[in-house]
Amino acid sequence: MALLSQQLQRFLLTKYISCHSNTNPNNKGLFGTVKARSQSTNCSAIAIDAQSSSLTDVAGIRWGSTSLQGPRDEMEDVVVVRSDGLDGFSFAAVFDGHGGFSSVKFLRDELYKECCAALQGGILLSGKRFNEIREALQEAFQKVDKKLLDQLELNREEDESGATATVLFVGNDLLFISHIGDSSVVLSRTGKEEVLTNPHRPYGSNQASLQEIRRIREAGGWIINGRICGDIAVSRAFGDKRFKTKKNEMVKKGVEEGRWSEKFASRVQFSGDLVTASPDVFQLALGKDAEFLLLASDGLWDYMNSSEAVDFVRDQLRKHGDVQHACEALAQAALDRHTQDNVSIVIADLGRTDWRSLPIQQKNIIFELGQAFATLGIVSLGIWMTSLLS
Repeated sequence: MALLSQQLQRFLLTKYISCHSNTNPNNKGLFGTVKARSQSTNCSAIAIDAQSSSLTDVAGIRWGSTSLQGPRDEMEDVVVVRSDGLDGFSFAAVFDGHGGFSSVKFLRDELYKECCAALQGGILLSGKRFNEIREALQEAFQKVDKKLLDQLELNREEDESGATATVLFVGNDLLFISHIGDSSVVLSRTGKEEVLTNPHRPYGSNQASLQEIRRIREAGGWIINGRICGDIAVSRAFGDKRFKTKKNEMVKKGVEEGRWSEKFASRVQFSGDLVTASPDVFQLALGKDAEFLLLASDGLWDYMNSSEAVDFVRDQLRKHGDVQHACEALAQAALDRHTQDNVSIVIADLGRTDWRSLPIQQKNIIFELGQAFATLGIVSLGIWMTSLLS
């Protein structure tokens, strides 16, 4: 326990560095200086013991991170990257808030501390006893959620904020993930994407979604248009007290607002929380073919699939080797695709790939021409059929 005490003291003494812009015009990549595009960045990224959000940790992993507000009126995302305190493992997290910033702010300050304590300063991670690690992380998440709910009770009555959290613990050859919500983690293995998490959403036909739908209904909840009680579209999150400690008050308020009848409300019986903070915990071996990890909020994934994102990052790293610049370019690509959400991204270049030696990927002109002609044919067929029917 002496080691744990020292590492927690180190945590408490470490200064957070918050940035309002990640853009560094003199950011140096593997192949020299890269000039980043000038852009308006609302950044909630935090890198501890680092001068910028791009850093190299003890395992030789190079990190990049960024958060963009996008078209949203408020910035409710936070990125945290830490390379200390976990016995050779790095910590990275994306917190995606909703309903206000209170929950995200609390998680930014508390979740790392609780995970560090639960994992005994990284001793459990190094021991590779997965069952103990899973139980420790589940306990840490539940403990933080209880603290947050207590804090929200002390805030103004209308504070109904919540936040998802996807956390990485990255070592030299091993990765652990603790995940609630709809951010996602993707691993690139020699250019092939591996999606490592499932979004916790109360809609869809995949196994993860069906399990969430079943759990919500068994707890006494209902789903309208893919939203729990017609309200929230994510089924696991921190905070969201109206779906946990204030469920009956939520039903009463729904009657007052005319969202459902008193007769319907009288039949509602809850047997559990509709939104939970119980995480999925995964373990994955990182072999020699593992290139980089990409963690991002749904502001990216709702507008770009995992294969496109992996190809985009690989092309960026081939060109200049700068992981921070690649991170910022990917976020900008989401904006260019008209994302309607905040966009938060963390990239961990695992240091196993010589990007200089990889040829820049050439576009398949024949394939693209084939797609263009196919699209033209479909459009022409539609016009012809419309003319026949008119």
